[in-house]
Amino acid sequence: MSRTLLKVCGATEAEDIGAAAAAGADCVGLWHGVPGGPRELDRDAFAALAAATRSAGLLPVLVTFLADAGELTELARRAGVGWIQLHAYQPPAVVRALRSALPEEVGIVKVLHVTPGGGGCVERPLIGAYERAGTDLFLLDTATADGRIGSTGRTLDPADVLALLPRLTRPFLLAGGLDPANRPAYEEVVRHPGFRGIDVDTAARDRTTGAFGIPQIAALARAWRTPS
Repeated sequence: MSRTLLKVCGATEAEDIGAAAAAGADCVGLWHGVPGGPRELDRDAFAALAAATRSAGLLPVLVTFLADAGELTELARRAGVGWIQLHAYQPPAVVRALRSALPEEVGIVKVLHVTPGGGGCVERPLIGAYERAGTDLFLLDTATADGRIGSTGRTLDPADVLALLPRLTRPFLLAGGLDPANRPAYEEVVRHPGFRGIDVDTAARDRTTGAFGIPQIAALARAWRTPS
């Protein structure tokens, strides 16, 4: 790819899609099957926003905690998503079932949860199994000490990320408290041949409204696509 991918996560309104497109994002994360999640969408709203994302020229991504491969396949086909992002602790068998059921052009993204302050990763022993099952892309994100995952706003230590990368043979996205200001701290990560882009929620939002903001997303694009 010629540039760093920018995925903004947790759209809930058509206006979010418009802001993402205007500011230079590539992918939009849409939540379904995230119990209690503040950006959770029902099936109809999910399908409608996925269609709006495609119409805007962006890639719709199903972000989910679900582990039922049949349900996920049906939803992905109905909504026409580009990726399925498995954002909980789904086993490699779910990846294998999805890869068998879905068209090759639908990407499967498996999140690896890294604990700050020690770099522990609960999926570390399963990375090879996820790759063999058909994972196309990993996403490295934060798991807090109290067990929270997904859009925590907690920053990953670049050293913890670099320690995990030798285990990966698939490309990866980076998440976990990223913003324009901390881009220089990740220079070595960005230069890694497997790096493909970033996934951002909090820093993509207007602090007053909570919606995606064009200035905020544009600032992310400039900072992370510009060499330090």
